[in-house]
Amino acid sequence: MSRRISSILLSIVLLLVAGHVLSAQEGTYSAFSPYSVFGVGDLSSPGAAYSKTMGGVGVAGRDHRHINTINPAAVTARDTLSFMVDISLFQSNSIYRQGDLRSAKNMFNINSFALSVPIWRKSAMMFGIAPYSSLGYNFSNNQIDPNAGVIKYSSEGTGGLYELYFGAGATFWKRISVGAQMVYHFGKIEKSTDIDFLDTSVRDMESGFEMSLNGFAGRFGVQYEQPIGMTRLTVGATYKTPTVLRGNVNDFKYAILGTVVDTVRNVVATPGASLASEIGVGVSLRQTEHWSAEIDYTFSDWRSTRIDSSAGFSNIVEDGPSFTSGIAHTIRGGFEYIPNRNDLRYRMRRWSYRGGLYYKQSYFQIGQKPVNTYGLTFGVTIPVFQLYNGLTVGVDMGQRGSLAGGMIREQYLTFHIGISLHDIWFRKFQYE
Repeated sequence: MSRRISSILLSIVLLLVAGHVLSAQEGTYSAFSPYSVFGVGDLSSPGAAYSKTMGGVGVAGRDHRHINTINPAAVTARDTLSFMVDISLFQSNSIYRQGDLRSAKNMFNINSFALSVPIWRKSAMMFGIAPYSSLGYNFSNNQIDPNAGVIKYSSEGTGGLYELYFGAGATFWKRISVGAQMVYHFGKIEKSTDIDFLDTSVRDMESGFEMSLNGFAGRFGVQYEQPIGMTRLTVGATYKTPTVLRGNVNDFKYAILGTVVDTVRNVVATPGASLASEIGVGVSLRQTEHWSAEIDYTFSDWRSTRIDSSAGFSNIVEDGPSFTSGIAHTIRGGFEYIPNRNDLRYRMRRWSYRGGLYYKQSYFQIGQKPVNTYGLTFGVTIPVFQLYNGLTVGVDMGQRGSLAGGMIREQYLTFHIGISLHDIWFRKFQYE
């Protein structure tokens, strides 16, 4: 790919990412799930599209054709002088069921952006932006009061948190790679509950929270490679520090009668909560240019974050189930197979085929019941142009929650699209 084409595509990518971030701050839905009413919303699965097609693995992954954003140490897995860009998008389709009630929702959005460049010899740097959590819900119900008549209760939430990261890594003694990132969390979350009376002589009520949040964290990673014959064994580990949330939380309540709005409550305070730390470990086997397999495990303890007791983060739905923070676990496994990377006759034999599975226990419980998620992923990366440029397409199908105990079952089908751009820096051309 020529430098002119790379520059044009990179400019388009940056414009798309900037537009995505700006639109997210204006209260649009970045995702949609009834479970996002709790805490800071749904925690996003890390990694680019190619990683998501392998179940979301990456703690022990090292691939010089793609940017691994999950482990900072993996930034050193690259060709010398290689310049890499990755952008991921998704389109999700969900069906929700609770008892006899059913609903559906479709979403399309940009998922993440990452850029990586070499520094010196066996070191490189990377920066990017990705969603950390997303919040989107909208539900209502009508009740009849003998004195007030028909009352409509409705709740809505939008927004989420993003992470902007910058880091670098280096390889020592050919086998040990280490990396570190500075992570800046930021975003805006809005939650509101309305009580509307059909009787126009009764004042309607609107209450909720407007939260502008930010905070810093660090992410560290290490990987060790051991050749075993024709294959390579890689062991990896990551650690992300806790994040003390800063900013402000506006707790408001308004009484509305016609065009007259009276402020009942308007209190601005500090968040008083934090994001939990996370530990990840993984192991992978890889035969260069032919196949790879990996399994990861991550652990995160949210019990001391005060996310379930601080204003704005706890459940604001009246008479709703209790919400308590807990311990989050995730197990992921994935594989990749390339029939023949250099096949000149059959194009599809040069494609990278991937699959994976995962199981997640959420960071919160509802009515003392855990919310579990499990799913399967499939995908393929198609080489385009020259070098390591590629187009990744994949699908993620799974289920969260269940119908037991009056809970909501969410079944989803998500399509992922990834664009990997690659070029060589400081290359001297012999001919113009």
